[in-house]
Amino acid sequence: MTKEKTFKLVATAASGLEALVGKELRDLGIPCEVENGKALFEGTMETIATANLWLRTADRIKIIVGEFDAFSFDELFEKVKALPWEDYLPMDAEFPVAGKSIKSKLYSTPDCQSITKKAIVNRLREVYHRPATVPLAETGAFFQLEVALLKDHVTVTIDTTGPSLFKRGYRIEKGGAPLKENMAAALVALTNWRKDRPFYDPVCGSGTICIEAALIGHNIAPGFNREFVCETWDWFDTAVFEKVRKEADEKADYDIELDIMGSDINGKMIEIAKANAEEIGLGDSITFKQLALRDFTTDKEYGVMVANPPYGERLGEEESVRKLYKEMGEVFRPLKTWSKYILTSDLTFEQYYGARATKKRKLYNGALRTDLFQYWGERPPRKPREE
Repeated sequence: MTKEKTFKLVATAASGLEALVGKELRDLGIPCEVENGKALFEGTMETIATANLWLRTADRIKIIVGEFDAFSFDELFEKVKALPWEDYLPMDAEFPVAGKSIKSKLYSTPDCQSITKKAIVNRLREVYHRPATVPLAETGAFFQLEVALLKDHVTVTIDTTGPSLFKRGYRIEKGGAPLKENMAAALVALTNWRKDRPFYDPVCGSGTICIEAALIGHNIAPGFNREFVCETWDWFDTAVFEKVRKEADEKADYDIELDIMGSDINGKMIEIAKANAEEIGLGDSITFKQLALRDFTTDKEYGVMVANPPYGERLGEEESVRKLYKEMGEVFRPLKTWSKYILTSDLTFEQYYGARATKKRKLYNGALRTDLFQYWGERPPRKPREE
């Protein structure tokens, strides 16, 4: 397979984040179309490497091997078998097939998976001249396949990412209810924060939001610290990733001074946050300190605050969490020039905070419906133009 071959690609995303993924792709110079939970685009091996290395808010990058409608299992079998699997899967490929079916005649996901697998096995046997009596070895490189049916439309994909993109590789330890890294990056992206302004997380836990802000501030590719499953495929040119990583390293701005701070009432969490920041080489870019939320004061102006406080989902926690929301209101409301962004599943948050949000945005933290309550601060005065 040549480096220049064009692939149909999809970047999957949590519900509510697909527009951010689309924006990230376009910022990378990759045109795309955004649909529910995904962004569709085309490109070469270099595009695959770039998307895996740079996308902060996506889950994974997949190659679309084929798309078609299927209303019977025979039709599914024949159309899967007709796809050029030998272009992707070597004779010894290990290729489990995941599946999902929504509002389709072929509603049995296990049946769809086994028929897809059988069709691919048949195709590979014919192409590689293997007898039907001898099973395929499946001892080689790993290819995670998926057959997804939506309203009788079938999409068959191969995952190029491996462990999800949120696994950046810096989290040595995490707290009780950690926020995924790509969700934390999304929270930063949804603010009006700029690199020359203060950034603060008052309930920082293991430090994920602050670390993601620092990665953005330094323009460091979020995937620079990890590897991707497509790098293990014999047809994927390793020089492509070398090139994309080298370019990413050149684009990083390690010298910029950032004003990022995280605090938490729990001293153990602060130690974890510091260790995580050190692991990715950003220990000097973020100040972490043990501090109760009610004790926070600042003379700084025009900062951005992002918080993912406990939601009080567990029995008996509701009261203490709402007391925290009330404290947030008392401490943060006087900071007129600061913009505050608070993520919680408690839809009565505003009542306890003591002010209506400027704007709310629905996001899903895993399967949990949450709202991002946004309180926009006063804008800095415009600088007079120089004559």
